[in-house]
Amino acid sequence: MTKIEICAVGLNSALKAENASAHRIELCENLESGGLTPSYGLLRKVKSMVSIPVHVLIRPRRGDYIYDNHLIDVMVEDILMVKSLGFEGVVIGVLDKDGNLDESRFKVLVEAAEGVSITFHRAIDVSSNSMKLLDRLIAHKVDRVLTSGGKLTAWEGKETIAEMQEKFGSHIKIMAGSGIHSGNIVDLIHQTGVNEVHLSAKTTLYSEMNHDSIAYNECSAQLFEDDWWYESDETEIRKVMKLLK
Repeated sequence: MTKIEICAVGLNSALKAENASAHRIELCENLESGGLTPSYGLLRKVKSMVSIPVHVLIRPRRGDYIYDNHLIDVMVEDILMVKSLGFEGVVIGVLDKDGNLDESRFKVLVEAAEGVSITFHRAIDVSSNSMKLLDRLIAHKVDRVLTSGGKLTAWEGKETIAEMQEKFGSHIKIMAGSGIHSGNIVDLIHQTGVNEVHLSAKTTLYSEMNHDSIAYNECSAQLFEDDWWYESDETEIRKVMKLLK
């Protein structure tokens, strides 16, 4: 059976994933920036309200995956907190300046995560050599890797994903992700052979704010877009789950 993991950005998305019978959740915040570590409050609420397995993204900032020792310390504290709350896994990754696995810093994260499932996130898709990196992840006893095959979407990278599955699938779970939806998931699974698929089923929500402040809007335009955000679409998740029955 193919397992479906929903990238849930916030409590509402996590609840929708469970309601739609998804197998697992990757919990994060700020998907607009590629996903960041969720807050303590969100972690507490999800743990108390969601019963399916939840893996928590540990990513302290947007941008690249090069982290100094201070950020690694922050990530370790987040991992320990996630473990103390009883979550089933963490999603981590760190590269060096040459696009290789930062072995020493990654080892620190893996040691902190001992006892829970470890997924290496899509840092692999911007690495200098994804096949070499997979070898190193296996050496570190990582459970799975999330990948689009080095392309913008998993569909575009399906040949590489299939190669990963063929070469490494017996040693590490290869989970396809990025741009997957009810219209392509069945063909993608058939063409890659993967047993796990990751998708957000995201839809865009817009602010209901009626008040319009010129000063606020000028500030916001320079710093961030504040009138929209992503959330998972329960109907789309249900379509995916029905297709795979």
